[in-house]
Amino acid sequence: MNCSISGEVPEEPVVSKKSGMLFERRLIERHISDYGKCPVTGEQLSMDDIVPIKAGKIVKPRPMQAASIPGMLSIFQNEWDSLMLSNFALEQQLHTARQELSHALYQHDAACRVIARLKKERDEALSLLAQAERQMPIPSSTAITANASTLSNGKRAAEEEDLGHAGKKLRPGISGRIIEELTECNASLSQHRKKRQVPSTLAPVEDIERYTQLSSHPLHKTNKPGILSLDINYSKDVIATGGVDTSAVLFDRQSGQILSTLSGHSKKVTSLKFVNDGDVVLTCSSDKTVRIWQSSEEGNYACRQILKDHSAEVQAVTVHATNNYFVTASLDSTWYSSQSEGYTSAAFHPDGLILGTGTSDAVVKIWDVKTQVNVAKFPGHTGAVTAISFSENGYFLATAAADGVKLWDLRKLKNFRTFSPYDPDTPTNSVEFDHSGCYLALAGSDIRVYQVANVKSEWNCIKTFPDLSGTGKATSVKFGPDAKYLTVGSMDRNLRIFGLPSDDGPMES
Repeated sequence: MNCSISGEVPEEPVVSKKSGMLFERRLIERHISDYGKCPVTGEQLSMDDIVPIKAGKIVKPRPMQAASIPGMLSIFQNEWDSLMLSNFALEQQLHTARQELSHALYQHDAACRVIARLKKERDEALSLLAQAERQMPIPSSTAITANASTLSNGKRAAEEEDLGHAGKKLRPGISGRIIEELTECNASLSQHRKKRQVPSTLAPVEDIERYTQLSSHPLHKTNKPGILSLDINYSKDVIATGGVDTSAVLFDRQSGQILSTLSGHSKKVTSLKFVNDGDVVLTCSSDKTVRIWQSSEEGNYACRQILKDHSAEVQAVTVHATNNYFVTASLDSTWYSSQSEGYTSAAFHPDGLILGTGTSDAVVKIWDVKTQVNVAKFPGHTGAVTAISFSENGYFLATAAADGVKLWDLRKLKNFRTFSPYDPDTPTNSVEFDHSGCYLALAGSDIRVYQVANVKSEWNCIKTFPDLSGTGKATSVKFGPDAKYLTVGSMDRNLRIFGLPSDDGPMES
């Protein structure tokens, strides 16, 4: 029996109660929904008048064309023709897609070239703008004393600044007089360095191997423990510490007494330096400011100036060898504004015409101070560069980061040794050459002292001090005069001093 609509054997047969006609169910349902009538007789018809027929599985009869060999060959030929037509259409689509992809790649390449050209033009314009700003005459009202001078993006930052168009601050840059002063200092120090000899008073390796903790001094608050930075005034044997508790403390090592507490920052003190035999102290902080503290005849320190040139945390301060200028490094990347990374550490070369900076992007940059041009880049670290230290010999640079300490040869501009003393989750927080350039100390989960050798010889670890703070994080380390003692700051509130038990000074406290 065939369907009265399609003329084929129905897969799901149904019959009309009114006409007795046989239909395919899906076809009659669609016809009734569209017209409401029987497709054969034209009578009114609904699905209630349709009765399903139960039957065994219906096998469709073979079409007439497939009943003979010529018919089957005809079927195969038709299918082959359809396949070829479909394949041809696909090849045309593939060819069109390839053309579109080639055009898109060409447009992308052209866009990259345009972007590169625009970036180059932007950098050239910024360079010309910086040169124009440096050459702009400075009104006398914006001059400041040499002790309060700073360098930022290769520009001096004065307490009072002129405002240009749209209220933009105009900075005078480094004048010819300053460059001349820096050059004269460099020539003098370089000449002196050629005749430099290791002082006879330097602590020998045998003494450092016997160093132990002499004293521990709780200098900072208990509710915000942590010492983040250290500096030593060698002439007066005074140690300065910067803490998480927003204050800096000046400590007399001989008497074991706190001389002064410098309070004024609103966030942690990240770095600090003595200037002019300790008469001036510089502190920088996460509150985006730098403070200049001046001592009085009574021995107290007062804040004489607050520099607010940065727009992000100030991470480091370093003083030039003339003691007349200093540089601050900040996460706002103001030292070189076309870069996206922030600066996390900074240090002057002993001769004063080279500045080293570490970035949050694990790159060490070397700058020519006179021209404020980046003359070398040292990639290779993992994580932010936490500390930088130049050796007194003028050839070696030590940098610290999450992956340990790297030593660089400034003559060949390459890394010649790497110390990885800790596991990958423990960063190296501080690295420091002593003033003679004979020893190198680093701090992380412990404190280690290495004997400095040459590029090819091994640098031996001669002493390891455990972190006695219990925090597992030593944050700063610095040698005393002639390496006679070692100061260590950790994430508790105590300053620790290591040396020979027979050394002068207070014992364990």
